[in-house]
Amino acid sequence: MMSVLRAKFHRIKGQRLAVIRLVFACFSLMILGFAGKRDCDFGLTPAHFPRPEYNDGIVRLNPYRVTLGRQLFYDPILSQDSSVSCASCHSPFHAFAHVDHDLSHGIHDSILDRNAPALFNLAWSRFFMWDGAIHRLDAQPLAPITSAREMGSDLKTVLLRLNQSPYKKWIKRKGLGDSFSSDLLLAALRDFQLTLVSATSRYDSMAMGMLAFSDQENRGYLQFKKHCSSCHHEPLFNQKGFEKNGLPAGRKQDHSLDLGRMLVTGNSEDSLKFKVPSLRNLRYTYPYMHDGRFKNLQGVLKHYQGVFGFSDYEKQDIIAFLLTLNDPRFVQDPMHHFSSIKILQ
Repeated sequence: MMSVLRAKFHRIKGQRLAVIRLVFACFSLMILGFAGKRDCDFGLTPAHFPRPEYNDGIVRLNPYRVTLGRQLFYDPILSQDSSVSCASCHSPFHAFAHVDHDLSHGIHDSILDRNAPALFNLAWSRFFMWDGAIHRLDAQPLAPITSAREMGSDLKTVLLRLNQSPYKKWIKRKGLGDSFSSDLLLAALRDFQLTLVSATSRYDSMAMGMLAFSDQENRGYLQFKKHCSSCHHEPLFNQKGFEKNGLPAGRKQDHSLDLGRMLVTGNSEDSLKFKVPSLRNLRYTYPYMHDGRFKNLQGVLKHYQGVFGFSDYEKQDIIAFLLTLNDPRFVQDPMHHFSSIKILQ
């Protein structure tokens, strides 16, 4: 009898803990400002964020497509020999950036021309990739999938594989269609990536009046506004356009010069211009710059120190501020990681 009562007690206790965790999670989201604006259906826009840029803020996400997109993001089935997935170059533990090498690697350990950028807050962007060659997030996966040095496959082959896999039965059961189409594949990857919202850093808490910066963080914040904010706009700490980063032209793997945005537009004024990346989550997204040439923030700040003339003490203050942009909650969020629960059952 005692064993039965003990089991019942633990079952009730577990249920109560689950409810408490759910209530706490909802309360935390409200406290962190997510109870503000709902411009899109991918989630609540943080109260201190602007209106999303992507698709004029009218994207409507399907929760099953999000789940499917997460699974596909981690599935090497998208590559020619099933050896490389999206997550191979975009690790969730590093804010979906590539940290193993200065230049990212693809199929057959091919070396690419640039370091894969981090993936978060993509709903606030109108251009994708370092040179802005892609204007739509639902078209962007075509570039790595069909690149001979990235995934080395083609859309026809990928769709054939998916329609011969358990995915086909699953999408039909969830009302996503009778078979895989290119539209479904690309929409699923898009929907998952649009849920990657990073907005729970120390800076975000400060911006919403929940805490005050330390003296050093405040000094660094002032130095940042003085020297860096013209290219890295708050609160996303990026920019819609393209800028020169002051670095000499690097060599691509075919030995040609990487001229950045000019390779897309053909305009000489765009030579050596690259998309301005977000400064959020710098703790996780090393190495830095489009070609990963700087291994740490000291190297990056030393490069710009010669341009702006701030002192070594001011450089340390700036770094102290930049560290407030790290978002461990985003990096550790289990909803962003590959789940051990098989969705295809």
